[in-house]
Amino acid sequence: MKPLPSLDVLKTFLVVAQKLNFTRAADVLNVTQGAVSRQISGLEAHLGYALFVRQARGLALTQHGALLVAPLQQAFAQIGDALAKSGSQSGTLRVKCPTCAMRWVLPRVIRLQNERPELVVEVTASVSHGVEFNAEHFDAAIVFGVPGVASSMKGVTVHHLFDEVLTPVCAPELWKPRRNATPTPDDLAGKTLLHPTRDRRDWLLWLGAYGYAGLPSTKAQHFDTLDLAISSAMQGLGVTIGDVSLIEEDLRAKRVIAPFPLRVPSGAAYCLVYPERPAPSPALQQFAEWLESEAATTRERLHATSRAS
Repeated sequence: MKPLPSLDVLKTFLVVAQKLNFTRAADVLNVTQGAVSRQISGLEAHLGYALFVRQARGLALTQHGALLVAPLQQAFAQIGDALAKSGSQSGTLRVKCPTCAMRWVLPRVIRLQNERPELVVEVTASVSHGVEFNAEHFDAAIVFGVPGVASSMKGVTVHHLFDEVLTPVCAPELWKPRRNATPTPDDLAGKTLLHPTRDRRDWLLWLGAYGYAGLPSTKAQHFDTLDLAISSAMQGLGVTIGDVSLIEEDLRAKRVIAPFPLRVPSGAAYCLVYPERPAPSPALQQFAEWLESEAATTRERLHATSRAS
């Protein structure tokens, strides 16, 4: 009897079967298109038959592939139910969090643990911005995306935390303002721009609000996560674009400064989500209420700061 394929590979198959496109499946899984293609090819070689027919406009399931979809979906749902039931008895809340949000989440969770040691919360950082509760061992997750993405997830409760609002930030010693002059993007010329995304979309969105069509500096470094870009900015390595909610504590402690008054909503948001079934435990309900309260405090402080400036 052949050994079973890994759950990761089977999950990749289900996502490809849903999207019928390697590139779109890669976006969902937060991996490269090549990695998805290799996993499917490896699975087909392991099974000894084709799962998809490659066509000019995408993919189509073979008869063998179509027969696998429903049983695997059911199996993942059963695994998810089993993990949820066992986890509900463990006394520990397991929360998935994208690395970009850890800067805001982790200090608050540690403070919560100190104030209420009976409420144990275990936060796991991930480069993924989403969650698959049927296949992942988490009680709740913080997800990032455009409004409506979290709400469209089936069978989950959604708590909106805050919207992403962008502005440039850097180490205080890196910024030398011109005397009696309001800063403009021209002041960024010659500085190294730190990009938290490969496509530079955050910088371009903020600059577009100033009427700039391109970048004011040719010096650039690219990162896979916002957290890495922020950490590099704190070291004085350049100017990054940051979410004011996520770096609120860093701004207040003056580890970084935001030299420009303009703050631009990106259209994305952070939400806390968890499955509707089984019903959330009292601990999870308390955690959700507490996190909503923390997010409300952050929004209020930033609103007051924005009005003052």
